[in-house]
Amino acid sequence: MSDVVAQLPRVLIVDDSRMVRASLIKQIRDKFDVREESDGEAGWQSLLLDPTIEVVISDIGMPRLDGFGLLQRIRGSRLSRVNTLPVLIISGDDENEVRMKAQAMGATDFITKATPRVELVARIEALAKLAQTRRELEESREQLVRRNRGDVSVMVIQVDGYDQLCETYGHSVGQLVHRKLSKLLSAKVRKEDTIAHLAEGQFAIISPSADLDACGAFALRLRRAIDTIVMTYKEHRIRISLTVGLASAHGDPNLSLEELLQLAVSRVADGTMMGGNRVVSESGEINADSIGRFSRLAVSVDHALTQLRTGSKDEPRKRLRELVQTVLPLLEMMEQEFRIDMQLALLLERAQITSLDMHTTTTMTAGASVATEWRG
Repeated sequence: MSDVVAQLPRVLIVDDSRMVRASLIKQIRDKFDVREESDGEAGWQSLLLDPTIEVVISDIGMPRLDGFGLLQRIRGSRLSRVNTLPVLIISGDDENEVRMKAQAMGATDFITKATPRVELVARIEALAKLAQTRRELEESREQLVRRNRGDVSVMVIQVDGYDQLCETYGHSVGQLVHRKLSKLLSAKVRKEDTIAHLAEGQFAIISPSADLDACGAFALRLRRAIDTIVMTYKEHRIRISLTVGLASAHGDPNLSLEELLQLAVSRVADGTMMGGNRVVSESGEINADSIGRFSRLAVSVDHALTQLRTGSKDEPRKRLRELVQTVLPLLEMMEQEFRIDMQLALLLERAQITSLDMHTTTTMTAGASVATEWRG
């Protein structure tokens, strides 16, 4: 039994209330190995002595050293295993000022003590997975890349104007948006990818063996999917948009995961300064024309149909040539099955598609199932 417990991710709970600590432990003990301390100073000493701690859950109001003081020490530590630890601040109040202060000081997540067990466990699991991925990459980056036969890329995804959204409609609406985005991301990424909650309205996806073209295609498709969602709150119709920052270890295997995350976060900031609703990489803003053709072809048809259903024809019109290339095998099958002349040769001529274009399309389509798995 002790061997099983030792393999569970270790979580440090720091709270001066014995009842709160007991309640938290009861909710998560089947998923995590828990260490508990009654104040920030004791929690800090535990962090220095216990290298197996992967996630910190801290209250705010405590004797000797409060939660903000503990958070400040963690983020200011010279030990990389300490200063990169995910920190989940837990509070009895859901005041926006407290939440914003915790976020500004480097808290990874913020919840109230009334958070349901399912959500609590899900958030801690995401943080534990982030910590584990960081540790694996830092301890053996070369082996990880070799095993996955590729580079490591990071996407940071942020809901535009999230703080303003919470201020206007209430934090419960902001949390609803956050959960919907979390659910959407979970359904789209590969099994080997890691989704981490960095802050309210902000996520990171860590992807071994994924280049910037693949990340850019995924980010663009995610943005377009969000564009079609309309939330109704009372008499208000709420639309949201996303800004995505991309970073990759391609060409510089010495970049740490923390550095990649910081680069991606800085590119989110760049995208926000440009007005938001953008995907930004080291080369600047990414659009459908700036990523590889293979990535574009993998997402053209379904997006074009969505745009047409919503009455928007401009983007599909710009990409008609690619659309013809993509659906031509289907049109050929329809022509054969229904025994009708669809004048495909004329279509290719009008679209100015050559035999070389079609050969390239066929070659790329052979691997589309693999690429589409990641792009959702």
